Amino acid sequence: MSEELKRINKYLSEIGYCSRREADKLIDAGRVTINGSVPEMGTKIAPGDVVCVDGNEVKNTKESFVYLAFNKPVGIVCTTDTSVEKDNIIDYLNYPKRIFPIGRLDKPSEGLILLTDDGDIVNKILRASNNHEKEYIVSVDKPISQTFIERMAGGIYLEDLKKTTNKCKVEKLSTYEFKIILTQGLNRQIRRMCAYLNYEVQTLKRVRIMNIKLDTPVGEYRELTKEEFAELNKLISTSTKVFKPKTDRRSGTTSERPQQNDKRQPKRRKR
Repeated sequence: MSEELKRINKYLSEIGYCSRREADKLIDAGRVTINGSVPEMGTKIAPGDVVCVDGNEVKNTKESFVYLAFNKPVGIVCTTDTSVEKDNIIDYLNYPKRIFPIGRLDKPSEGLILLTDDGDIVNKILRASNNHEKEYIVSVDKPISQTFIERMAGGIYLEDLKKTTNKCKVEKLSTYEFKIILTQGLNRQIRRMCAYLNYEVQTLKRVRIMNIKLDTPVGEYRELTKEEFAELNKLISTSTKVFKPKTDRRSGTTSERPQQNDKRQPKRRKR
């Protein structure tokens, strides 16, 4: 019967309530109960267990998953915590089913973001180790030099994050505008990279995520077409949902989470 057991965070993700990461936050905050008791992280549930969030039972009642492409305006925050942030993406869309964004675009940025109620697809798209492309059009405050293009493309060590950005594709579009294609999603990555080279971002728009292109007016969304979703599934078919560490070539830390310090003392050679 053990094969029927399922971790609570995976269950909440699979029924489309939230992503696994958000589920872990809910569990850690004590907002989840199983049969009336607050579980520990990693607790497994069995068929017939009653799972509640904030006292309300959650069930897999949907007939199919939702996949949306949304053109996020500047000023909207990509969070599902509607009680904290008034300009949040959930209230802005006011979609009739519970959905959540796949990844983030920071508040001053605009452009394409995907939303879904399919928690299982999130990490397959977001993991940097899966090398899925995201394309941006960026304008800066002064003329773009060839050195700037080469440095951005070659990888930049971000001191505050203790990480080096992966090599990427960068193309100059005009005097003040360039295109950049990333497979990473570090916090405010493009803005940090530009700041390192003494440039300030004026506008930042994401225009593509993998095979999905931005083609709706600002503030509007649409459902993915069957053809888009079929291609998306093909692209993520070999992607992993779990963490695969990659060592940063300068700092010695992994590209997706900090490396713990090894406090073991080196062995002394006997003489």
